[in-house]
Amino acid sequence: MPKKITAKVKVDADPKRALAVLRRLQKEFPDAKCALDHETPHQLLAATILSAQCTDKRVNLVTRDLFAKYPSVEAFAHADQAEMESAVKSTGFFRNKATSLIRMSQDILEKHGGEVPRTMEELTALRGVGRKTANVLLGNAFGIPGLVVDTHVTRLSNRLGFTSQKDAVKIEFELMNLFPRKWWTVSSHLLILHGRETCGARRAECGSCAVRKLCPSADQV
Repeated sequence: MPKKITAKVKVDADPKRALAVLRRLQKEFPDAKCALDHETPHQLLAATILSAQCTDKRVNLVTRDLFAKYPSVEAFAHADQAEMESAVKSTGFFRNKATSLIRMSQDILEKHGGEVPRTMEELTALRGVGRKTANVLLGNAFGIPGLVVDTHVTRLSNRLGFTSQKDAVKIEFELMNLFPRKWWTVSSHLLILHGRETCGARRAECGSCAVRKLCPSADQV
C-alpha cells in the first residue's frame, strides 16, 4: 500500500550509497533519456522552456506544430508575439513562455550567429534560460554532463537523504559533489522517472521500489 512520507530524513551523503541507488534505478529504467522531442539544440531549448509547469506529453504535442511553423532560430526570433502566444497557449503561462522563446532566439541570433552556445555561462545569459534549462541542453544536446534539478529530483534527493536543501541550485551542487560526473545527465532522468512511476509527491509505492533497501524514507509511514 502507498506510504505517505511525513518525517524528516537524516542526510547520508555517502557516494557509494548514492551510486548504488543510481545503478539500481538504471536497471529499473535502462532506456532513461530526455522525453522531449527535438531534432536540434534550439528545438530542445524551446521545448524545455515550454515544459515548465507542463507535462512532456503536452509539450511534444505542441512542438510538433510549433517547429513546423517556426523551423529555425530566425523564425522564432522574428515571430509575432500574439501568434507565438496562441501557438503555445495550452502549455500554460503562455505569455511569459512566448516572450522567453522569442527573446532567447533573438539573443542566439544576435550574440551567437544563430548557433546555440555550449557553456553554462553563455546559456544562462540568454533571456528566459536558467540553470535547469541550461543543464538539459548541456547533457542532452551536447553530451556535456549536466545535472537537472526539477521537482522530482528535489523530492527524491530529500527522501533518499542525499541532501536537506530545498533550493534547486544548492541541490544541484550537492548532487554534483555526490554523483560521479559521468552520471550527472542520466541521474536526472533516472530520478525523474522514479519520481513519476514510484515515488510520487503525495505517496510513495515503497513496496515496489527498486531502491527500498537503500532509502531512509522506506520505513516511514
